[in-house]
Amino acid sequence: MNYRLFALLLLVLPAHAESLTIMAFNVENLFDATHDPGKNDETYLPASEKKSRSHIDKCNKVKVKRWREQCLNWDWNEKIVATKLKVIGDAIKQVNDGQGPDIIALQEVENIGILERLRTEQLASLGYQTSVLLEGKDSRGIDVAFLSKLKVLDAAHHEIVFSASVRDRVGDTRPILSATFELPNGERITGYSVHFPAPYHPTVMRESAFQTLNKLLGDIPAGQAAFAAGDFNTTSEEDMKKDVLARWVRPYWQIAHDLCEGCKGTSYYSPADNWSFLDMVLWRSGPEWTMTKSFLANDTPDQVTTYFKPDGTPNRFHLPDATGVSDHWPLVLKVKRLK
Repeated sequence: MNYRLFALLLLVLPAHAESLTIMAFNVENLFDATHDPGKNDETYLPASEKKSRSHIDKCNKVKVKRWREQCLNWDWNEKIVATKLKVIGDAIKQVNDGQGPDIIALQEVENIGILERLRTEQLASLGYQTSVLLEGKDSRGIDVAFLSKLKVLDAAHHEIVFSASVRDRVGDTRPILSATFELPNGERITGYSVHFPAPYHPTVMRESAFQTLNKLLGDIPAGQAAFAAGDFNTTSEEDMKKDVLARWVRPYWQIAHDLCEGCKGTSYYSPADNWSFLDMVLWRSGPEWTMTKSFLANDTPDQVTTYFKPDGTPNRFHLPDATGVSDHWPLVLKVKRLK
């Protein structure tokens, strides 16, 4: 497995040791405008690079009409990339009076280069000292990542073990990314950034992902605080029918959005008029920590569309007008030290 860990240790103001703010943010297809060999990133190229017969033939093999048309016609140029980075940065800056959360778990990031552009072009003054992205094997080339104001001591990928009956589907999933974060007082917290198999895959695939995550949790010291944040892809309908959270989450973790007052979900599925917390932040407290607050960071004008519902739903990033941000709203958890 190819992987890269990019960490810049800069002189920044450290996160306060008495509290911690964590964000889960599926940024929806954060790609640069350059082809990465081995990745299916043909949609995310400038129009000038989409004229070849080989490109057209590859796009025409895409089965979903909307995705096929995007592959053929989107002009994903540097101006578009800059706009995408700006609106993501604006969403992050809603937290902590413009200073952003201490740790961000991101999903759907193409590579370390575009993650670094987000950190240095849009978040440069906020104190994010470390970018972490390890290349996985997702067929589209999207990965999970961290941005952190805390020092990162280590990072690793953990492949999800699937049953033989679904192994033909594993190209459409991502490993779990773990990292060990160090607070200014030397205390360590383990974090996991996740992007589980999509809802159209069988429930057993997400159950396998939860099993892998919970096994990782069991391997760290019992008194050490830990979190898992990202896109778990468990719909409210699936949870209602299969008791996913009751079986695979609540026995091991506290769930941030239990504290999210008035929150309907992070993602909206219009054909079923259905809200879900596809994105979650899960917390395993050490003896000195407790959850205090959870909320959606969804107050920038770009993040909300009233196309589906008058009170608004997530506004995915659109071309050619380059409006919107993501089809997921960021979810934030705040924790504090008890002693």
